[in-house]
Amino acid sequence: MEVINGLTEGFSTALTPANLLYVTLGVLIGTVVGLLPGLGSTATIALLLPLTYHLEPASAIIMLAGIYYGGMYGGRIPSILLRLPGDSSAVITTLDGYPLAKQGRAGAALTITAIGSFVGGTIAIVLMTLLAPGLARFAGRIGPPEIFLLALIGLFLIAFMGSGSRWKALLMGAFGLILATIGIDAVSATPRVTFGFPELDAGINIVALAVGLFGIGEVLNSMYERHAVSLENSRIGRLWPTRDDVRRSIGAIIRASGIGFIIGVLPGGGGAVSSIVAYGAEKNFSKNPEKFGKGAIDGLAATETADNASSNAAFIPLLTLGIPPNPVIALIFGALLLQNITPGPQLVNSHPEVFWGVIASMYIGNLLLVLFNIPLIGVFVQLLRVRQTILNAIIIVVALIGVFSSQNRLFDVGVAVVFGIVGFVLKRMDFELGPLILGFILGPILEVQFRRAMLMSGGSFDLFLTRPFSLSLLIVFAGAGVAMWLFAKRSRATAVIER
Repeated sequence: MEVINGLTEGFSTALTPANLLYVTLGVLIGTVVGLLPGLGSTATIALLLPLTYHLEPASAIIMLAGIYYGGMYGGRIPSILLRLPGDSSAVITTLDGYPLAKQGRAGAALTITAIGSFVGGTIAIVLMTLLAPGLARFAGRIGPPEIFLLALIGLFLIAFMGSGSRWKALLMGAFGLILATIGIDAVSATPRVTFGFPELDAGINIVALAVGLFGIGEVLNSMYERHAVSLENSRIGRLWPTRDDVRRSIGAIIRASGIGFIIGVLPGGGGAVSSIVAYGAEKNFSKNPEKFGKGAIDGLAATETADNASSNAAFIPLLTLGIPPNPVIALIFGALLLQNITPGPQLVNSHPEVFWGVIASMYIGNLLLVLFNIPLIGVFVQLLRVRQTILNAIIIVVALIGVFSSQNRLFDVGVAVVFGIVGFVLKRMDFELGPLILGFILGPILEVQFRRAMLMSGGSFDLFLTRPFSLSLLIVFAGAGVAMWLFAKRSRATAVIER
């Protein structure tokens, strides 16, 4: 009954004319930025953070959520047609998508991935609808020690499950934690790491940091690499897949939906991990594993289905625990903070219009995506012809105006420019920026909850061992660390043998 009442309230929020417009804009913008090289959901959400400050909370998150899962839809288009993945989660899509395009079956590949994305996303949303309220009630019973450990585990898992160097990811997470300490200490009321700048007393503006790292930094990197896109050899062909394609894809879509949902909920999971796991699982299930990497449509369906299922499932830890499981959700977390809303166990009671409105909007957005992505695929493909230099100029202007408008301070514009250069340099040195923004978002949570835990225990660390749930989290943390170490050791041994 609680779920039905909640969904009723959610649809009453999501179906207002304004929010219908925002969810439509969100999925369209997400699709477009997903297919254009040099952009992506992370950069776009960072650029739009200033705009959300002037919107109603539910409207802001509905639009940003649409951009996030819409970007997953759009990312498959250049991956299939051009072998040009927009992000790490789309790399696996190129393995079978591009060979299918070379065979003249790009249309069928694009359609089956759109259908798989719709099914995977919808299954994830249904499961989120059923599970999220119960998880929020459970989360309401846990205390500061458990929240501290959850945030810490989330930060470490994201670092260890990234696609690059673990040490570099850990360094970026630590850098983010240091940046989070800048400003007036909440307990002692003394400035910390402000370097004499009174503008930093309130800390670094998340809008300036995010726009600099993911917006300006991405543009600088794009200008350096000078992306070149050519559609000369790509043909869409027949849009509708054959019966054999559908038959081979049904099982893959269902299995990948479950895999994507489970991995999406976990901190550090995300689209890249879910795509890899789903692709590997489907190769084991397949009767023709030798076709994988040469145009296996079931492998392609599995990767895109898992990708979209995980993107929807990632909202569960945000809405119920207040813990962002990946960098994009961390930016959405920041958007809620700009609205003076703290995500977590109390969100369903304190702001039910946001909690249920976002969930209801996902049903609508997922339907809109499949309706837009199949008949308008030709239009989206033509957008790949837009010159990158034009996009770069527009992005820089919008970024700087947005940063200034968030607090009407030129200082924030300077901060954005500085972090744009920092982001570009770090990217050229193969540092992942995701752990940095997650460390920045999770830093205050870690500090506040640790201090509260120490106040509860009188300064004793025994509190973490005497509470059942916190002890369980420590065991899980230790087990995950050992498993990661063994996996890394095994990988190194395998590499030595192969050499």
